[in-house]
Amino acid sequence: MFDILEKSIESRAPLFDITQHEIEALKSKYNLADAHTHQSQSVSQRRIVADLPTIWYESEKAPQRVTEEKFINKFFTLLNQRTALEKLDNIFLVYAASIAMQIVAIYLMKNKMSVSLVEPCFDNLHDIIKFQNVTRIPLPEHLLHDVEKIYENLCAHAVGDSLLLVDPNNPTGHTVLKHGTRGFEEILRFCRDRKKLLILDLSFAPFAAMDPKIGRFDLYQLLRRYGVSYITMEDTGKTWPIQDAKAAALVVSDDIRDDLYNIHTSVLLNVSPFILNLLTRYFDDSDEDGFESVRGLLTRNRSYLVDRLQDHQLLEYMAPDVGVSVAWLYIKNPAPILASSLQRTLADAEVYVLPGTYFYWNTPMQGDRFIRVALARDSERFNASVDRMLEVLSR
Repeated sequence: MFDILEKSIESRAPLFDITQHEIEALKSKYNLADAHTHQSQSVSQRRIVADLPTIWYESEKAPQRVTEEKFINKFFTLLNQRTALEKLDNIFLVYAASIAMQIVAIYLMKNKMSVSLVEPCFDNLHDIIKFQNVTRIPLPEHLLHDVEKIYENLCAHAVGDSLLLVDPNNPTGHTVLKHGTRGFEEILRFCRDRKKLLILDLSFAPFAAMDPKIGRFDLYQLLRRYGVSYITMEDTGKTWPIQDAKAAALVVSDDIRDDLYNIHTSVLLNVSPFILNLLTRYFDDSDEDGFESVRGLLTRNRSYLVDRLQDHQLLEYMAPDVGVSVAWLYIKNPAPILASSLQRTLADAEVYVLPGTYFYWNTPMQGDRFIRVALARDSERFNASVDRMLEVLSR
């Protein structure tokens, strides 16, 4: 059964990172690779698109700071992070989460700080840090799974000057928020006791906010109560169907605010007021429908995938803590096939998924038993892509 998988491996140079895979995937008929939002607009979102001229002219007239504050207030209120709004000067807007990470990496490099980075994670976090010659120390995600051992595990393994976590994590969907505030407080206690800089990539946090099993308490209230040094990266690009018209935010503690501000202003002046106004309309829409247009689509697509994988002889769905916009699939033992060759076989049939090897930035072999599938697609297209994937594997 697996002969076709091994035979499909081509003698081409391997791609360097996940993003290069995602670029290739854009050429495929069945693109399940990148986690960007490719679904169509809901009925209410179509009204936003129809109103684009009005949004444009409003953006021309309003002062930049007014537009920024409106965006910031709507975003952090929608995600129940109101404490962040108490210090607007500690929030810096950028074009994308990757730009925020560039600023963080420059800060670490300038201050000669090492970083304990969670594994697995999306590989551009690691690469951006690496390109600034910052020392990286792997922190296996499983060390955060047992709330009773989070503190002692961090004491034993998080030996860097800073700690960088992704919550919910991409690709696994793991979150410490599943323990209520306790898991997060154990992380804060560690950072306070050991004087670590805490860096949080919260790009997938809106999925926690809209997940009825998890929700999202006010992280910034706890961050300030514990008095730790922190940088968070909040993002819009993985949630709303905005054709990459996105923005992200850096939120920083008082003690490092001036240093981060100086780096931020060396990178950019401001984010487009038109984009900020457009995104604010989408926040209003999600506030009105309780995120249903986003959550409903992901729930339908996830359910279809799970149903189709019931008792599948090769792939197993790994249930996440949070219903994020990607699915993490395990390649069952004893299948004599690895993620890289499975991915190439599917790509030859115009189905593009991501191999797990890139997410395990320190130990790629651990990722050889996983592939990642994106869920943010129109259901008809997603279902056809899943059907095509399983048809190819059934050969």
